[in-house]
Amino acid sequence: MNFAFSDEQEELRQTVRRFLEDKSPSAEVRRLMETDDGYDPDLWTQMAQQLGLQSLHIPEAYGGQGYSFIELGIVLEEMGRVLLCAPYFSTVVLAADAIMNVGTDAQQGELLPGIASGETIATLAFTEPNGKWDASGIEMEATADGDSYSLSGTKHFVLDGNVATLIVVAARTPGSEGADGVSLFAVHGDAEGLTREALTTMDQTRKQAKLEFSGVSAQLLGSEGAGWDALSKTLDQAAVAISNEMIGGAQFVLDMAVQYAKDRVQFGRPIGSFQAIKHKCADMLLEVESGKSAAYYASWAAAEDNDELPVVASLAKAYCSDAYFHAAAENIQIHGGIGFTWEHDAHLYFKRAKSSEILLGDATYHRELLAQRIGI
Repeated sequence: MNFAFSDEQEELRQTVRRFLEDKSPSAEVRRLMETDDGYDPDLWTQMAQQLGLQSLHIPEAYGGQGYSFIELGIVLEEMGRVLLCAPYFSTVVLAADAIMNVGTDAQQGELLPGIASGETIATLAFTEPNGKWDASGIEMEATADGDSYSLSGTKHFVLDGNVATLIVVAARTPGSEGADGVSLFAVHGDAEGLTREALTTMDQTRKQAKLEFSGVSAQLLGSEGAGWDALSKTLDQAAVAISNEMIGGAQFVLDMAVQYAKDRVQFGRPIGSFQAIKHKCADMLLEVESGKSAAYYASWAAAEDNDELPVVASLAKAYCSDAYFHAAAENIQIHGGIGFTWEHDAHLYFKRAKSSEILLGDATYHRELLAQRIGI
């Protein structure tokens, strides 16, 4: 059995890498971090029109290219290498997958082409002030209002919620409990009664927002009460996607640390010749390569819609979270004093590693989830 990427997939990687290295240098990342929107609309358009990145994972029937999660993982890995500031993860992974998992053919035909073309920036709003990740954490109420629904409540830490023109929202009908009462809804970004508040977070390369819904008109996606299964699958797919993104960042900080260990000279010799630095780099390499194996296998499971997906998604998310954070921290240690400065890029990757570790549940949460899923 051949586990290597195909020539076409490697060409995709190289094409995306050249594009992103040109368009997203660290100076541009730092510039976009300081903006309110957190991304460059011109670059977003180029991503759609020149490379078709927004359409990569969407079926051809809805204006996409119909590639699998393996190709999507490759693209996300390259984005993680450069800390791309763009609403790609929220739009193409969270929102698009949620729509594909629950929406009717007609709803997918209505909503997905805009995502594929780059015209729509979308996101998924599911976390609430209670901080829970399971179905009991969905407390926002959805009340039937004629042919539509009315949403009231608060969503916290919504990725790119400050700029999204389409928001997929998890809510429940009044009086329902557990998973059976959860449904997913589509809300337009300019809907009356929707207010947004940009949040100040540690990692400003990825914008988040607090959304308040006060009688907001919403369209039910799929059937009422069918939202939790679709949301759970979407979150598993997202865990796979962010694992690939994290391993891209982890590989970059490993390369950064190794290069510095070769270049930095102390006592007349490169610091990489010292045993302590060698051991740090070796440990980082082991973790990064193991993380790649976990992320790539999870991508295959997602691409095949394999029964293993829930298990390997949590496994990959837990391991890659630890691997990235450890690599980012060791990179700073190997750089010494300069690694702690604002001017050096090491801290940007450290903050992204920490925010990605927490996003969608940290390693401890996913280990517990993994244990439940395999019956321990």
